[in-house]
Amino acid sequence: MADMADNHNETSQEAAKQEPGQQKASGAEEHVSAQDASSRSDSRSDNAAAPGNTPLAYDDPQSQAPNATSNHIDEKIGLFSGRKNDFSEKYHLTRRGKLKRLDQIIRIANQFDAIHGLTPVKMRLMFEALGPTFVKVGQILSMRSEILPQPFCDELAKLRANADPMPYQTVLDTLSHEYGKPVKDIFKSIDSTPLGSASLAQVHRATLLTGEDVAVKVQRPGVRETMAQDVSIMRTIAKGATKIMHNAQVVDFQGVVEELWDTFESETDFLVEARNLQEFKRFCSRFAYMDCPKPYMDLCTEHVVVMDYVDGISLSHPGALVAKGYDLKEIGTKLVDNYATQVLDEGFFHADPHPGNIIISGGKIILIDLGMTGRLNKKTRTVMRDMIFAVAKQDSPSLADGLLRFATTGAAVDNYPELLADLDLIVEEYGTVDLDELDIASFITSLTQLAQRHGIEVPSSVTTVGRALVTLEGLLDEFIPDVNMIEIISQHIANSKTNVATIENEIQTLGIEGHKALHGALQALAEMKTASRMLTRGQLRANMQLVGFDEPFKLLSDMVNRLTMALIVVGLFIGSSIVYYAGMKPIIFGIPVVGFMGYVVAFILSVWIVFDIYFKGRKKKH
Repeated sequence: MADMADNHNETSQEAAKQEPGQQKASGAEEHVSAQDASSRSDSRSDNAAAPGNTPLAYDDPQSQAPNATSNHIDEKIGLFSGRKNDFSEKYHLTRRGKLKRLDQIIRIANQFDAIHGLTPVKMRLMFEALGPTFVKVGQILSMRSEILPQPFCDELAKLRANADPMPYQTVLDTLSHEYGKPVKDIFKSIDSTPLGSASLAQVHRATLLTGEDVAVKVQRPGVRETMAQDVSIMRTIAKGATKIMHNAQVVDFQGVVEELWDTFESETDFLVEARNLQEFKRFCSRFAYMDCPKPYMDLCTEHVVVMDYVDGISLSHPGALVAKGYDLKEIGTKLVDNYATQVLDEGFFHADPHPGNIIISGGKIILIDLGMTGRLNKKTRTVMRDMIFAVAKQDSPSLADGLLRFATTGAAVDNYPELLADLDLIVEEYGTVDLDELDIASFITSLTQLAQRHGIEVPSSVTTVGRALVTLEGLLDEFIPDVNMIEIISQHIANSKTNVATIENEIQTLGIEGHKALHGALQALAEMKTASRMLTRGQLRANMQLVGFDEPFKLLSDMVNRLTMALIVVGLFIGSSIVYYAGMKPIIFGIPVVGFMGYVVAFILSVWIVFDIYFKGRKKKH
């Protein structure tokens, strides 16, 4: 097979022909699969295949809506009423609308009998029925194994946001509204048949007045308002759940909802995607075999993205790729190695590498749809590498140290021995295999779940990496089974640690640690001076905490309490018996009243002691 980078011209010319399974999509919303777009484009008539052959229908320029940027709502502040709810004003939310939407959600949930429990499949189908907000919720939750069990995460990862196409006139009206001018002043033609249609946006092929062949991604009108309404309902529910379950709460419900809204805002702001494309384009310039569509930033707005149109073959059609002369193993190897570079070296990566987002065109691997991306800072990337090698060396303390360094805040584990014991199990499971056989995705998921149990907050970007690796591994297993993803990633890590780089990293680490140690020593001297002054004045006090002794002390306390109650019961029985033989009056049932009451109280306390011992014993077993 000819080298991928050298086949650029030949493959580009061949790719212009419409082949079975050929791909004609670029930048479709994250879950519009490229193969779906291809099948839709294949069904067009011959005269609709070229964008220039589709006439544009235009409204009167006089009736065009003003520029979208004029829709800004000024924030208001009242002299006595204080700050107004700009969120509700911005998205035109009303109590009546929220109640109507809530009723719709409840009816759909009842259709799936959610009150009696959901299986992973039923949850996925219910989210699809609830609309774009819940599709996004499901996709995000699929990356949060600390919130949902792993089978649910795996099923929700299958969510796809396909939807019925918008009317062509709606697309034109939206474009006119965004640009504040007639569409014919920007585009020579726009294909009336969409390349892909999803719950958030729709993609059309078009030609600019300057002649460039582009793909135009248009956001559905009102989709952000719908999401804002759903999030407003979720906030109310989360606030109530937090009040009811404030002590037993394992997950920060309000924090999760706010994280969902942040994700919604970024994914419905297409300028974010345009900037991601621009940044990823610069990254790809270093590689002859990797590329992504170029965005036209002067034509991108909050609701529209214009980018190069890509004509190629989806990775989900391996037969078509082989027929074109491509080597699937070479494609898979370069794809995984480049992905390792994105995650471990650059810290900026495509977070949804499913087959529909990977196109082979002109001898290059083209990644499309940069709406979902992830970022890792240098510290997190270093920790990930160290933890992978800590498992390989079966070093639980180093693994624990890495896990604590993962934490977003200065984590302090109450029961460090228990943490080490749990990490020993992970080391036993993953550390007994060769590094090239290590399942990194499963490893990250296990660590995340363990961190959640011990109250260690791990950055969501780490779970995003785990989910993206699972997606990539599933893609390779299905379409390119000869490629070992873990072997390539581990080889990438090994190759990236050259002698010079290792020495530089060690010097940098020593410098940082030396700087911290020096400041720590100076701070310790200052604290010793303060402690000495307090000691001479008789003001020094010491607080001592015995870690790990809480449970034994609690058991001892329970034993003493039961023993005390038992002594009281014995005393009551003996005292009541003495009163009985003394024959004190008045008498009830042949027993003096005082003695009778003593027997009753002693009996009740005896029953309470027995039940307390029995139920606490059952609780410990469970």
